[in-house]
Amino acid sequence: MKILGEPIFSRNPDGTLKSRIGTLFFRTPGLVTQKGVHAMQRIAWVKELNRERMAAGRPELTEREAAAEWADSADLLFTDDCVLIRPDPDRMDLALKADEVLQTLVSKRRIRFLNTHAAKVRDALRSRGENWRMARPPQSGEEIDRAIESAHVAIQHEPVYYYNGNTGTRYLTVGGLARVAALPYDAFRAQVLEILNGLRAHNRLGQPEISLFPADLSPDVREAFNAVDLETQDEGVLRAAIEAVATKWRLALPASLREETVANFDWRNTMSALLSRRPNETDVGDQDLIQGISPEFYRQIEWLPGGRVVDGQLLFDPLFDEAQRTQDPELLELCDFRVRSIIFNLLRLFGTVEYINIGRIAHSLARRPVAGHRRGNVYIVQYKEVGKEFCRVFVIRFQKWGVAEHLDEGKDLLQAILEASEYADYILDRRLACRQLGMNLPHQVGFGQFTEKYLGHNQYHGTTVRAFYYMRSYIHGVASDKVPVDRFRNPAFAHAFATLMGEAAALDLIVGRAATETGECLFDKNYEVLQYGPDGLPSKLVVTDHAGSFVKYRESFEELIGPYADVVRRRERFVGDFAAFAKTYVQAFQRRLAAVQSAYRAHRRGFDELFLHRPYDQAGSGAFRWTSVLKRLDVCDPAAVAESLKKAIQA
Repeated sequence: MKILGEPIFSRNPDGTLKSRIGTLFFRTPGLVTQKGVHAMQRIAWVKELNRERMAAGRPELTEREAAAEWADSADLLFTDDCVLIRPDPDRMDLALKADEVLQTLVSKRRIRFLNTHAAKVRDALRSRGENWRMARPPQSGEEIDRAIESAHVAIQHEPVYYYNGNTGTRYLTVGGLARVAALPYDAFRAQVLEILNGLRAHNRLGQPEISLFPADLSPDVREAFNAVDLETQDEGVLRAAIEAVATKWRLALPASLREETVANFDWRNTMSALLSRRPNETDVGDQDLIQGISPEFYRQIEWLPGGRVVDGQLLFDPLFDEAQRTQDPELLELCDFRVRSIIFNLLRLFGTVEYINIGRIAHSLARRPVAGHRRGNVYIVQYKEVGKEFCRVFVIRFQKWGVAEHLDEGKDLLQAILEASEYADYILDRRLACRQLGMNLPHQVGFGQFTEKYLGHNQYHGTTVRAFYYMRSYIHGVASDKVPVDRFRNPAFAHAFATLMGEAAALDLIVGRAATETGECLFDKNYEVLQYGPDGLPSKLVVTDHAGSFVKYRESFEELIGPYADVVRRRERFVGDFAAFAKTYVQAFQRRLAAVQSAYRAHRRGFDELFLHRPYDQAGSGAFRWTSVLKRLDVCDPAAVAESLKKAIQA
């Protein structure tokens, strides 16, 4: 394949990429990476083809033939480690063809797709089991800083722009204009000409080739650019005109955006939002890659290679073969072999699969990860059966203490197997206990297992062991700690929120939920999901996971009550009537605590004998913890506990 320009990922002596964009042609196979914009690369390609034709004694391309060369092509963008394909949603065939060609030049793991705001792009990748190839906007501070730095580009002259790969627009800042003003006159004049022409031009997506930062900049600045007379040959006149534009621009900028550095968080966040903006952007967000999923959950998903279902046959992604062949640590991290096992299990259970996508939750949404525990114990599965209109979404959580974890503690294989099996029973027993007390957990949970190699430091390294996991449907709604604060200014919303959270707090206190490792209260830290009614008010609360239940089973309610006051206190400045908000919360708490106590006393035998068949050990067995929790509930005074909560709020 003919290449005009430098090969992909070619670098300058300082380590920067020689080219940030490329155009791949299919009618006459070729790749152009020369500096400029995509339209200039298409012109360069046609010129090169005409040069070759004339050298061979053939006529130049007709206008129609040249247009066909242009149309049968795909836009590419290059980051430091990825090739980004920018598809035309109506010509996904070209984007997928570009993918095939690029895989002959670079590893598939280095190829991603932009424009995933378009349903046609999402659907094409999703149906191939390739959610992992959708380019993800930066999330962490470090990622945002790197993205802004890598977006600093040139067209033909100086790197004074910031490039949005989704729209193809390059943004000029007033600081960039100042760097232009410092150039020698010939370079200065050429750069100013490039800017003025770019401000008037649009790319094939209908987006400006060059725009000004920020997006809401006063139109007076653009008008000042339009008034610059490029016909003048007087250097002083031209430099004075550009200085006048720069002065007007600086005065129009908010003070928070005048320092152009990622250390200035206002400038960084504004620039990041602008660089990740999509063409014709609407309210469709990342969550629509999985319909209805909450954005804070979606943004934590690290989609992984899996497999495609073609004519009913499963084809695992060839990257798994490359990972095994090369033993590349980065690729082995991407090609998670637990994903293969999950897909394998699903296909054994459901034979009519249309597609499956699996992602790993990179970071806990609830609390800091605990040192020493394995990364990637939570996965999300997007799964569609043939003939069904909608896909299903499951959350998979691997057992925290499995065979491998016990082997890591130095235990022998038999002991590790026995303790992992006992812990699996303990997890499900706690779920039953929470439901018995009235906690609104997901209605159904599936239990799965598969074998994998133990790769720890125990003598059993290389032994095949079992991994256990639990699967539940994704619960739609908004986690209580992610509710937008402006919602609380509505008295009806605040009242409904306080009622549901007060009732849930009582149940949370009864079962003594806390982090095993730190003892930290887990309430109102991501597990409680609010669902809204048609009126937009909270109507239901679901506890997505009973993790941490029965950790605090010895302490009195009064000893544990303090953190539950934070639910109200942290929202004090957002509610109009804080006293009413707190009162509603405490009343709901007391009402639910009293109701559960009454239910226990009315059906004492049903509660007391629930785990009669389980081992009873005062060292902390599940049955003993259950008995302790019931005794604590029976002897408490709901009014006194509620009074303690009220005082904690007032404190």
